[in-house]
Amino acid sequence: DQALPTLVVALLPVGLRGLVVAGLIAALMSSLSSVFNSCSTLITLDIYKKLRPETPERRLVLVGQLSTVVLVALGLAWIPLMSNISGVLYQYLQSVQAYISPPIAAVFLLGISWSRLNATGAMASLLTGFGLGMGRLVLELNKDSLSGLLEWYATINFLNFAAILFVICSVVLIVVSLLTRPPEADKVAGLTFRTADEAAVGGETDDARWHSDPAWRKRDVWMSVVVVTLVAIVMLYFSNLFFG
Repeated sequence: DQALPTLVVALLPVGLRGLVVAGLIAALMSSLSSVFNSCSTLITLDIYKKLRPETPERRLVLVGQLSTVVLVALGLAWIPLMSNISGVLYQYLQSVQAYISPPIAAVFLLGISWSRLNATGAMASLLTGFGLGMGRLVLELNKDSLSGLLEWYATINFLNFAAILFVICSVVLIVVSLLTRPPEADKVAGLTFRTADEAAVGGETDDARWHSDPAWRKRDVWMSVVVVTLVAIVMLYFSNLFFG
């Protein structure tokens, strides 16, 4: 954590030091503003306006502003808990993403691959992933007082946890979708590989012909296999499972 401050304070010359600090502050403000803007928009339009559709624009703006203030306060209140999850900032950021991203990745990747999956399965998968991820986060904050299975659950490497959570969410998505009604054809038209191919047959545009070309599709599949293989090798290497 001290590498960057040391570089900026001790090694960079005067002038360039100020430029680097200004760039860091600008990047930080840009990231924070985009996050707060997105969250306040979700709260205002997807929750508040759904509950009160007749709300005037001035009230919606006020709700968005108050939501931003609340989010900033919650973010500041969370800072003392960060060190309990990880003493390294970068590892903390990656570990928290590992608790949130797997269910979203499972729903997206499987959703574009198989048209049989439905909204009920997707919601069950997202809720399962959210519950398991937040449970891991809460247990990790209290890991010193745990033992047995709960201790393993709270201390397993976050990359391994992300892989396990992805598998669990995928299974929940498939099982719940198969046990419930299939989605209507018009709701998945063009959203999966299969329905995109069906829509591209007989198309007049270059994009349609590109999607229906078996050679291009085969190339995409092999490139995807290569990417997944490389990611698996890197993960196995750094987890020391097979490379001592």
